[in-house]
This record gives sequence, structure tokens and C-alpha cells, in this order.
Amino acid sequence: MKALALSLLTLATAASGVLAEIPDRPEKLSFSALSYDPPKPADYRVQLKAGPVAYIATDRALPLVTISVMVRCGAYLEPEGKEGLADFTGHLLVRGGIASKSAEELEERLAFLAAGLSSGIGDDSGSVSLNLLSKDLPEGLALLREALTAPRFQKDKFDLHREQSIQGMKQRNDDSGSIQAMEAERLAYGTNFWASRISTEKSLKSLSVDDLKAYHQKWFHPANFVVSASGDFDRDELIAKLETLFANWPFTGEKAPPVPANPTMAAGGVYLVDKDVNQGRVSVMLPGVKRDDPDFPAITVMNDILGGGGFTSRLMNRVRSDEGLAYGAGSSFPGGVHYARAFQAGLSTKSRTVAYATRIVLDEMNRIANTPVTDEEINTAKRSFVDSFPGTFNTKAKIAGQFATDEFTGRFAKDPEYWSKWRSRIETVSKDDVLRVAKQHLHPDKAVILVVGQKEEILKGHPDHPVKLEQLASGKVTQLPLRDPLTQEPVK
Repeated sequence: MKALALSLLTLATAASGVLAEIPDRPEKLSFSALSYDPPKPADYRVQLKAGPVAYIATDRALPLVTISVMVRCGAYLEPEGKEGLADFTGHLLVRGGIASKSAEELEERLAFLAAGLSSGIGDDSGSVSLNLLSKDLPEGLALLREALTAPRFQKDKFDLHREQSIQGMKQRNDDSGSIQAMEAERLAYGTNFWASRISTEKSLKSLSVDDLKAYHQKWFHPANFVVSASGDFDRDELIAKLETLFANWPFTGEKAPPVPANPTMAAGGVYLVDKDVNQGRVSVMLPGVKRDDPDFPAITVMNDILGGGGFTSRLMNRVRSDEGLAYGAGSSFPGGVHYARAFQAGLSTKSRTVAYATRIVLDEMNRIANTPVTDEEINTAKRSFVDSFPGTFNTKAKIAGQFATDEFTGRFAKDPEYWSKWRSRIETVSKDDVLRVAKQHLHPDKAVILVVGQKEEILKGHPDHPVKLEQLASGKVTQLPLRDPLTQEPVK
């Protein structure tokens, strides 16, 4: 009994000591510094003899394998008048069948294998991806090879996709967000810039199966591929399989040229599209930067404080929490890969409060460019990036995918130590850096402001807030026409 009592006394004493160490408030909790070293690209990088660079990450946790082939192609390679060609090629590369199987047969076989085989082409890249059980990898690689070398582009599937695309095109003006996205692209980069060109009914009807086949054979070959692979496999065995996958390519294509990088932003001012909706959408745009700009870490932190940090950002707190003008407001300052991507701040609010809400956005841009941010703001922003950093590489699939993307976009060639230095670059950003980059890049008086909504109501302004749309930016309001959804010509 004495021994038991002594043990209980010891436990009680230890427990009281632990309880004494627990702070009475959550904000008083302290944690040791996180120690984490990101993976190194060189540990996963393989230069295949067949041509592509591959990033290979073995993961035995589940009996699954994922292989993705990134392709240097995109809408920027479409001939003028053939807008939509890249999208059609990417969509039908797998969905249109392969040489040995019709579209229906391929779909049925993939379903039987519980496998995924998908394809797509965007503005400046394409991809073909395979996901399946590791035991079925040999058959999956055979199907992937056919998708890459011998897509069928089945005519009935082509006709169906064209009809569906044209039907969807008719709905472009139904949503003011769609109008905003298209007009913002034109204003931010210029109506003649390749990324501003939009498919029309005419361009889609000009396409043929032969166009898709020609586009495919021109760009889909190993010299334009970068590969990522992760899952349940032996590394050396998979390398051998990939060499076979890309060997003896049946046709000779061309090396993809660089993505054109000559955007031109519209002159500063307010641009208004009259659309009968109950809320006005606002985009405030300014020239941006490329992601390799030396100031990009400071710009990233600055934008997080201004509007990129969600409920911790100034725009969200001013527009939503303080004024109750919108469900959300924010900003983005993306670093462009091929050309400088535009800064954009945006919100959606009632027609009568569009001018006032936009004025708040401009005021906050002006404030961060002229007054130092607080210690709490900069620490919160930096901690959010640094503390969440390990999530970038928390699976083998993410590791292989991120490094393959870096290879594809040229980041690895320019800065192979990018990820090992990234946190220190964020950590060293100071309040003076934030003030400097904001002053350099945020010029509210030169902003391009796009507004989509009811013109008459928006121009009235709000009786409690004497701000008029014409008082913003350069003081000029230019009305942009609503465009025909099928032709993109102005609606009369």
C-alpha cells in the first residue's frame, strides 16, 4: 500500500508540473523551430536516352502508379483563324480513341482496369496522364504509347465535341464573370496578343480531323516532353520501361518555339461593360512582373498583406469586414513564366456601391505604397508562406510533379537551388522591402479598371458615399461593347 501511495504521489506531482507548464491562453503557446529540408531535384532527375527528362519518385504506400507527360505546345501555336485547335486536339487525344481501339473500346478497357488516361492542352502546355494499379502498368504503358503516337481522333467524337463547344459558347454572356475574364485579358495584354484571341463559331467550324492530326504530329514527340512518375515501382525498372515508351518514335516533329512575350496593357482609366445583372464586378489591373524578378519574394509578401492573404489581408478586412460591401475582395500578383503577368485586385458588389468599393481598393493600394506595414502584418504573411512550405513536397507525386514543372518551365535550368533558398528569400523580406516594391508597382492613378454591370445604376453611385466612377483612375470612363458570344464582334 505504501508503494502504491508513493507511486500515486509521484504521478500527481509530475502531472501538476505539466499542468503548470501549460499556458492559460492559446497565443502564449510556443513551439520549437521547424526543421525541414526540401528534396533535391537531382535525386529524382533522369535524362532518358530517348529524349525526355523524367522525374521519378518511388512510393510503395499504395499499389498505384501515376505517369504524366508534359508537352511543349499550346494555344499559342494555333494558326490565326484556327482558335480552338489546341483545345480540340488535347480533348480528343484520348477521348477520340487510339489506333487499336475505338473511343468506346478504350473507355471500356480503362474502366475494366480501374485506370485513368486523360489528356488536355492549355494556353502554353499540354499533358497526357496515366493512373492505374501497378500490376497493370505494362498494359497501361502500351495504351499511353498509342495515345501519344497514334490517336484516332474519331470523327463522331470530334463532331460531338464541336457541337457541345458551340452550344457552350452561346452561354458566354450569361455570366458576368465570363465577360469579365475575357475583357480583362484583352485589357491586360492587348487585343492582338495571342492569349487574348478567343475561339469563335467560325474558327471551330473551320477545324477538321486532319487539322488535329497535323497539330499532334507536329508537336507530340519526345523532344517536347518532360515526364513525372510516382508510385509503386522499382526505379531502375521504370526507367527501362520509359526508355521503351519513348524509343523509335514513328514520326518526326518540330521543337516548340518560345511562347511569345509581347503583351501591351491598355491605357489607364475605367472601362465599363453594360450588363443587366444585380451586382457589378470590378477588376483593378496594373503591369506585373515575371517570376524570376529579384523582387518577387518581396512582391509576394506585399500582395499577401494587401489582398492575397484571405481574411488576414487588408482588402478583405476593409471591403467585407468593415464596410460589408462584398463577400470577398482580394488581389493577385502572379509572377509570369514567359511574360509579365498583370497585377489584379477584384471584388463583386451591389451596383450602387461599385464606385465606393473600388475607391477603397485604390486607397489601400495607395496606403501600402506610402506607409510601412506593421510588424504583425509582415510576420503573419511570412509565417504563412514559410510554415506551409513543407506541404509543397508532402507526397512523392507532388515532388515528381513540381520538379517536372520546374524542368518544363525552365526554372531548374536557371535556378537549380530555387526551393532550398525559397524560405530564406521570404524570411529576409523587410518592411522597407514591402514599401519599396509597393511604391514601385502600385500606381492607383494609372490603373486599368474594368467594371461589368448595370451602367445606369453604377454611374449613379451611392447616396451615402459621394464617389463617382469617373473620379477613379485617370478620370475617363470608356464603355466597352458587349460582344456577340459566337463571333466576338460588338453587339449593336
